[in-house]
Amino acid sequence: MGMRRRHLLSTGLVLASSVALPRAQAQQPAAPASEARRTHALSLLGEPALPADFPHWPWVNPNAPKGGEMVRAAQGSFDSLHAYILRGTPAIGLGLLYDTLMVQSLDEASTEYGLLAEAVDLPRDGLSVTFLLNAKARWHDGQPITAADVVWSFDTLREKGHPSYRSYWGDVAEAVAEDARRVTFRFRTSENRELSQIIGQLPVLPKHGWEGRDFTQPSLTIPLGSGPYRIEKFEPGRSITYRRVADYWGRDLPTRKGTHNADLLRFEYFRDTTVMLEAFKAGQVELRQENVARLWATAYDFPALQRGLVKKEEIPNEIPTGMQCFALNLRRPFFQDRRVREALGLVFDFEWMNANLFYGSYTRTSSYFSNSELAATGLPSEGELMVLSAFRGRVPEEVFTTEFRLPVSDGTNNNRENARKALALLREAGWTVKERRLVNDKGEPFSFEILLYDATFERIALPYAQALQRLGIEARVRTVDPAQYQVRNDSFDYDMMVASFPQSLSPGNEQRDFWNSAKAKENGSRNLLGIADPVVDALVELIIAAPDRQALIDRTRALDRVLLWGFYVVPQWHSRSFRVAWWDKFGRPERTPRYALDLSSWWVDAAKERALTASRQGQP
Repeated sequence: MGMRRRHLLSTGLVLASSVALPRAQAQQPAAPASEARRTHALSLLGEPALPADFPHWPWVNPNAPKGGEMVRAAQGSFDSLHAYILRGTPAIGLGLLYDTLMVQSLDEASTEYGLLAEAVDLPRDGLSVTFLLNAKARWHDGQPITAADVVWSFDTLREKGHPSYRSYWGDVAEAVAEDARRVTFRFRTSENRELSQIIGQLPVLPKHGWEGRDFTQPSLTIPLGSGPYRIEKFEPGRSITYRRVADYWGRDLPTRKGTHNADLLRFEYFRDTTVMLEAFKAGQVELRQENVARLWATAYDFPALQRGLVKKEEIPNEIPTGMQCFALNLRRPFFQDRRVREALGLVFDFEWMNANLFYGSYTRTSSYFSNSELAATGLPSEGELMVLSAFRGRVPEEVFTTEFRLPVSDGTNNNRENARKALALLREAGWTVKERRLVNDKGEPFSFEILLYDATFERIALPYAQALQRLGIEARVRTVDPAQYQVRNDSFDYDMMVASFPQSLSPGNEQRDFWNSAKAKENGSRNLLGIADPVVDALVELIIAAPDRQALIDRTRALDRVLLWGFYVVPQWHSRSFRVAWWDKFGRPERTPRYALDLSSWWVDAAKERALTASRQGQP
């Protein structure tokens, strides 16, 4: 569950057919309120862990002091303060400006608690959900947040916002303001169990704040918000600073207490990752999450860390890692043959890379739902076979008979056995080697581009390109700036690229955006691979309609098997911990939530900050 895209930005502080399914009709009336169950939380996995009167998140320090500044880095550039449309490159952190109806617990799988909504009514028929807004909820200009704002936000985002909203909310028939504080969403089906939670994620925008403005256009006008921060100042493409709202309406809510503690959050933009790291070493950036194993192992032995002024720690997590990969664009003719795609994966030498480039710190990713119970392993279970049997003859037979295993090399970066298998597959697909070049029956060479936005990935892409060259394939590695990369990403203008498909413990509607046929033609969607397969479409709908947890597991594993045996990607790797370094001015809770690095729960420790300043100035 969850829309994982740049257009539903991270706040910058918290690191988701051919089978006819029965569908209820939207015209059926919602159950009367007397038949609805009122709740303080929504959970897909049973009862929520926290009671209605819980005082604060279990991991936070409710008495964390407020004040100080946290400076972080962002890569690339930005030219808009509007995060909810396809056009423009939005600044990082814009999610800090707006509250949502509910807020996800970072310590539970698929559970949300109230934020703008103080209570939720769930009718027994499952055909609607009603949110009761908190009477204290206010925009930054003091006006109350109303049900009309919620309805306007939903209608505007679905009609004029990023195209992904239309599929994400595809099973919602309408939103209706029952009165100033009650808003009801009516559904087209009762089978989509996560719809209530999906609506709970709705960012509520001010109707009056957009009067006279074109929602479809990028903008550098500072927007009116309701959240814990407002924008104080910015330089397009260079930096943006957020200031904590001292009279923020929700500061004492259980879902906000002990969070958003820094008075100022500043993000400095860098186009070069090396410069970004050097800025951290110099103290211009105060906190950094490191994603490159080589740098974590070799680049942090600098004087400030040796003197204890900088802390460095690996913080474990239980996050489903999804799939990071070299993604093949099936819209390109060269990649439409499954045998070709399998051959491209055979020569990727993860074992050599992990030993020589990653310091042995990574695990190979072998599932689209890795690091979770949703990942397909071994042979299909009885439950999975019941799902898959409807598609026999329309999916590779290996789905039923063979455990999916990624090729393993001897780690020498020679990989001759796998190269021989790859060449055999390419010959079956009609490719031959002539004058050391792989060509088809028309004499056209096998040539494509690997598109990157971060030069750090060149050390991965270049050895892979060399391995492909041994097969006679020309793979050109090209690194572009993040803005150009985003434009090409949105328009599917690439051959192969590095991509990730993040997943939650409860996949649902967002799977349509990843895999559905209609999304393959919709610019800006997350169907980066260009998959257009009725079987995949049907499996996605089965996942969304799963009646219980076991059915969700069986159906998700079935989808995983079909995707894996399609060889749509060259899987890469994952880590199960956050690598974090920071200048020693921050306090943080004793523990971290299971599924995120919640930097909003950190705070500036005034005593540590004074000691750090004195040490950097050479004072005793």
